[in-house]
Amino acid sequence: VQLVESGGGLVEPGESLRLSCETSGFFFANYGMSWFRQAPGKERERVAEITGGGRNTNYLDSVKGRFTISRDNVKGTLWLQMNNLKPEDTAVYYCSVVLEGDGRFNRYWGQGTRVNVSS
Repeated sequence: VQLVESGGGLVEPGESLRLSCETSGFFFANYGMSWFRQAPGKERERVAEITGGGRNTNYLDSVKGRFTISRDNVKGTLWLQMNNLKPEDTAVYYCSVVLEGDGRFNRYWGQGTRVNVSS
């Protein structure tokens, strides 16, 4: 299983970024996917999630209306469109999937991509 995030960077408040997560090693279309983030000194939190078919999504309250999670089940790619970014969005962002193996569920993580929102 491989999850590779990209698209992070340094932006000013109000600007946008689009994060990507390229996946391999599992049948992408069968699994819900999530974006998490971890800010310095804080616990990791789920930002958004999407079902395998892409019809249902859920967001952290603080990003509702600004972030959009989407996926391409042919390419095996997950995205997070982030608009009107705020300094409090500064964090390392991770894509994640839970897969069943050896009779238990395991959560897999990418290496993360850093987002820094600062003026």
